[in-house]
Amino acid sequence: MTTIGIPREAAAGQRLVAGTPATVGRLRALGYDVLVERGAGERASYADDAYAESGARLVEADDAWGADVVTCVDAPPDDRVASLRDGAVLVTMLAPAARPERVEALRARSVTALALDAVPRISRAQSLDVLSTLSNVAGYRAVVEAAQAYGGMFGGQVTAAGKTAPAKVFVIGAGVAGLAAIGAADSLGAEVRAFDVRPEVAEQIESMGAQFVRAPAAQQQVSADGYASALSDDQERATAEVYARESAAADVVITTALVRGTAPTTITAEMVAAMRPGSVVVDLAASGGGNCEATVPGETVVTANGVTVVGWTDLAGRLPRHTSQLFGTNVVHLLELLTPAKDGVLVLDLEDPVQRGMTVTHAGSTLWPPPAVAVSAAPAAAAAPAGPSADELAERRRAEEARAASRRKVRDALLVVAAVALTLAVAAAPGAFVGHLTVFVLAVFVGYYVISNVTHALHTPLMAQTNAISGIILVGALLQIGSDDWLVTLLACVAATLASINVFGGFLVANRMIRMFRRDA
Repeated sequence: MTTIGIPREAAAGQRLVAGTPATVGRLRALGYDVLVERGAGERASYADDAYAESGARLVEADDAWGADVVTCVDAPPDDRVASLRDGAVLVTMLAPAARPERVEALRARSVTALALDAVPRISRAQSLDVLSTLSNVAGYRAVVEAAQAYGGMFGGQVTAAGKTAPAKVFVIGAGVAGLAAIGAADSLGAEVRAFDVRPEVAEQIESMGAQFVRAPAAQQQVSADGYASALSDDQERATAEVYARESAAADVVITTALVRGTAPTTITAEMVAAMRPGSVVVDLAASGGGNCEATVPGETVVTANGVTVVGWTDLAGRLPRHTSQLFGTNVVHLLELLTPAKDGVLVLDLEDPVQRGMTVTHAGSTLWPPPAVAVSAAPAAAAAPAGPSADELAERRRAEEARAASRRKVRDALLVVAAVALTLAVAAAPGAFVGHLTVFVLAVFVGYYVISNVTHALHTPLMAQTNAISGIILVGALLQIGSDDWLVTLLACVAATLASINVFGGFLVANRMIRMFRRDA
């Protein structure tokens, strides 16, 4: 039977573990014999007894490192590379581009090395993507760290002693970490604004409850692969203006820009100096040097003007229990892909772009870097024909402005006519009608402002509420259909028809949304 070893992480500060009691049971279901080093999950609050109960064998370090398949969070140190058996399979984060000497050591021992941090960014591989897992947890934890360092409450409060305003949070970047930070800050009641140079992420930002900062001069065209490309000089100047303006107004700034392990500078020392005392910057890119010039990787510092800059490089590891569970699940998904027959026999298919993209060394050969994988985030834009000249653009702009002015004149004239007609109707109408009309107009205004200010996350329960209101309208309309007044009967029929459409349509939409989340759908 093929053995899988889960050793204790070698780094002193690493609290994660590559397998938990829950994931051990799933690995055994694939036919593997799981060997767990004693104390491997201790720092993540997983006891040895829990591993034993899930079917793992508790072993010493040499036995875990000597298994047929070894999985760990961080790449093994040099002495543990020597402990791997020749021809073993190593599943871990390797950073192969940054450590070529480690890659050579693994090749020399004929180890099949699968880099968890090199999972291709395609839809089919999302369940294996540990970088997204770690980024998601880090984004959440960044908000927790900010809340701890910030000297106030994130959510606004209204009390007998007075009221407090919500914290203003500005998030740079709308990747996995940025969206997780937005969601966590919004759930705490903060007023969240976010910016990304990719304009297509605006809908994602707003769906998480934040306001997307729109700056057309600072943003790129819709990307062909879902990733941001290098900015032009003009775009860099425009983004710097956005960062300076938003950071000066914010209580908390969370930065997430990390490009292939390198962190570009987004918050300069001058921007930090312009922030209010007591403000907080949490730099999620500290491991790559930091997005903020005041960041000290691995430390928290307070600047001369009282701004706290958090530069922890182990944010995901600060929630070790859940992070280990998610990381271990990523490993299970990979082993499910590599064990198609669920018989404990690992089969590596280098024709599969997912498996090939992760394979760094195999059978004594170095396979890094892998061939390019097509990313399906967005179709590549077709070559655009030659654009119009500057004079043509100016002429088009003048024509459009003339049409807009004409439309405004027509609209204003119609509003005047409607106002006059309404005034005459009210003047000639009985007093009871004026009262009903007043209630109707006020209801329209109140309904418009209430509905338009509801956050995206509450649209589904809002739809259920409107269904209930439509049901009340339907009952009232049915009671009026038998009226002796033909006008009342006509209006009741129209109201009953429209309310019925809204009710049944709402149930159909809700049912369709629920089916999207069912496994058997």
